[in-house]
Amino acid sequence: MIYDGHAYCFPPPSRNGGFADPAEFWRHLQLFMAHARQQPCWRRADRAPADATGLYDPDRPWRFDGLRDAAFRTGDHGLVEWTVDGEDYVKQALPPWTVDFAFPADSLVAEMNYAGIDRALLHRTPYMGLNDEYIADCCRRHPGRIQGLAHVPEWWFPNRTDDAVAKLQRAIRDHGLSGLQFMPFHRPLYDLSPEWTGPDFDPLWTAVAELGIPVFFTLGAAGSPAAYLNELRALRAWMDRFPDVDVVMTHGFSWRMFATEDRLHVPDEVYEAAPIGHPRFHIQILFAVFLQSRWDYPMPQIRPVLEKMVERIGADRILWGTDIPIVLLHWTYRQSLDYVRRYCPFIGESEMAAILGGNMERLLSSER
Repeated sequence: MIYDGHAYCFPPPSRNGGFADPAEFWRHLQLFMAHARQQPCWRRADRAPADATGLYDPDRPWRFDGLRDAAFRTGDHGLVEWTVDGEDYVKQALPPWTVDFAFPADSLVAEMNYAGIDRALLHRTPYMGLNDEYIADCCRRHPGRIQGLAHVPEWWFPNRTDDAVAKLQRAIRDHGLSGLQFMPFHRPLYDLSPEWTGPDFDPLWTAVAELGIPVFFTLGAAGSPAAYLNELRALRAWMDRFPDVDVVMTHGFSWRMFATEDRLHVPDEVYEAAPIGHPRFHIQILFAVFLQSRWDYPMPQIRPVLEKMVERIGADRILWGTDIPIVLLHWTYRQSLDYVRRYCPFIGESEMAAILGGNMERLLSSER
């Protein structure tokens, strides 16, 4: 079983991501595109290299009010576009073969078939939509091939707690989704505290425990190593309170934060802060999507880090994933598998089988 633990499907942005207010959806999309660093930008007229500062004031904190009025829009061939002083700029946000700035389930499964991948888990983020029904439909179209996560807007707490809990319960009980995606860094966009471990969230975590589902936490947007360590400690404290809930830290550690020109090194302080001692803690490895534009395939710079992760955390709690379709901007889907499968001789056969799929299959099995 080869199981991609981190994939996406999303409809065209013309559907406004399931937001009641289309402008809110487009703010999320512009904000992400302004800060996504692995995608190249250029000036349309002459293809001269450019940056995305036309979308966002770099001197402002990561908030909606830093967005610039630049006629932001999506275009053909996976591009987003904007205009500054009469000049058009573009960013290659998705692979050039994508249509309508969407990635439907049929396209994902076609990629899976070609690369030899058996199953994929659909993750969530607001700029790809809030609609649980869309994700559930992707799963229904391809039973046994696709599973999906629920998402409740983190900014609904505390004012819409009942709505958030009800949305989660519908997603799991009615739509058959398999876990919760949780991204606390969205809260400051709505002038809310990034803190998520206090009593305001207890109804959510109680519902999670009752549903018996894993939580996929996305951390690392804090911006500094010290703040990141505090996030990891908060997660560890949360797991002390909810020891029976399975946890996945999505994407892995904050890889770019610890990458230099020719080396990736995760300090011991990170392992000490993270809840690696909890038997229900799991961590994803998505080296490629963060570092493939920095280093060439098969990226030997990641191997010492992965070897240390196997030693410190255990192969039974490491989950391979890709971030498809974003990862396809630089590598093929098969390369995104093979840089681990074929180039890490320190991982034994049974350990490799666990990392590449067995752990995900166990974690999301309906019989666990």
